Amino acid sequence: MSDLGDDELRALDSLVDEALGSGREELLPTLGYGEISLVLGWPQEAPRYACKRMPAFPSQAAFESYARTLGDYVAALGAAGMDVVPTEMRGVDQLAGSVVGYVVQPILAADTLAPPILHAADPGDGHPLVDAIVAAAAGTVSPRIGLDAQLSNWTWDDGRLTYLDVSTPMLWDEAGVSRLDLEPLAQAYPAILRPLLRRFVAPRILDGYRDLRGVYLDLCGNLLKERLDLWLGAFLAAIAPRLTQPLTAEDVHRYYRSDARLWAVLLRLRRLDRAWRLRTGRTYPFLLPGPIER
Repeated sequence: MSDLGDDELRALDSLVDEALGSGREELLPTLGYGEISLVLGWPQEAPRYACKRMPAFPSQAAFESYARTLGDYVAALGAAGMDVVPTEMRGVDQLAGSVVGYVVQPILAADTLAPPILHAADPGDGHPLVDAIVAAAAGTVSPRIGLDAQLSNWTWDDGRLTYLDVSTPMLWDEAGVSRLDLEPLAQAYPAILRPLLRRFVAPRILDGYRDLRGVYLDLCGNLLKERLDLWLGAFLAAIAPRLTQPLTAEDVHRYYRSDARLWAVLLRLRRLDRAWRLRTGRTYPFLLPGPIER
């Protein structure tokens, strides 16, 4: 259990509400951002925790269900032998019974994050982080457990590999049905598109994370986004013995172009939806990332 008090979390959420009302996320104490949301540092003056804001859940029961799935996901990763940063799902009650969720983790030293470690290292000399990530993915990914193995989701501290991003718990039951509640996430897009996203787009994206080849493709594609192209050969060499059909650099570049286009379109749709809601006097209840270099 973190020592982040309820009053502190409510203060952060009030600041978020102000930013949502104005569409000015740049005013928030942002630690980083991905394709879906922002990670905020709190307390603002001397951040101790990284807080990732989740969508507003329509009820306490929906919030608790998501929290249970997240807890089960962390437990499943641990059972597969992975170290996961201590994680807590916290909620802030809203009007009409809804609950805003925050995934709270302690802030880690910036120099333990995987991207800066590889930026500072020489690909010619190699780094044990490469084999460690490749092995962790191979030991975890299965038809029932998904993993986003992108470089930014790992830390490396004194030879210990730790995983960060559990806010999208990717678990499937014995029948192959995803346990992830997509409805709160779908609310970030225009209403007319939500059935299409729930039925086709989201399952396609999620299924890629429970296929080891797909996980490795995404990991390698993320090297291009992180401007770590020189490390691609090292990762492909480490991956090759774990796949019956090895990846090639051409596979990675082709995948990355397609993936970048998909996420760019999804982000554009969210920005258009926000502009429309603000223009019609409503609040867009999701934080959006700033410009993303692809």
